[in-house]
Amino acid sequence: MNSSDFLRFLRARSSVREYSGEPLEEEDIDYILACASTAPSAGNREAWDVVVVTDDDIRLELASAALEQVHIREAPTVFVVCANYVRSMSHYGERGILYALEDATIACTYMMLAAHARGLHSCWTGAFEEDEVREVLGLPQHLRPVALLAVGKGTPLLEPMERMPIKEHVHREIW
Repeated sequence: MNSSDFLRFLRARSSVREYSGEPLEEEDIDYILACASTAPSAGNREAWDVVVVTDDDIRLELASAALEQVHIREAPTVFVVCANYVRSMSHYGERGILYALEDATIACTYMMLAAHARGLHSCWTGAFEEDEVREVLGLPQHLRPVALLAVGKGTPLLEPMERMPIKEHVHREIW
């Protein structure tokens, strides 16, 4: 893949909120997780964990915790990506909190792109009641749910979303 192919690949990805409900193959789940495991992390601490949710009842509870966002219920698999504070803080102290959050978001990004590479669709969801997600999944206190990544065979948008011009984001040397 050359750089033009890569940019085309990235531009072809979009957040999808409508899914067929067809279950993912175990090979797809394994591929997505294998890709996440290649993500860079602070000090190679890999301060992230993921709960793979395929159970209908649990996805329904997660949808409720995610402010009734239907795509969480309809996607056949939801990857709940968590920052593992202990894994990072044991090495970096308080700064490890930030590093764990960064590690989790990078891993989730890799998962989202891995799904796209498999011809699947995804939607990164950050709007949810953290304590509800924690309770539904029985998460230990040292894990913080950062994202719910819905993945499945979906209905992509017909037209790509308009993006801000790059110059709106970039500042050179100083602000």
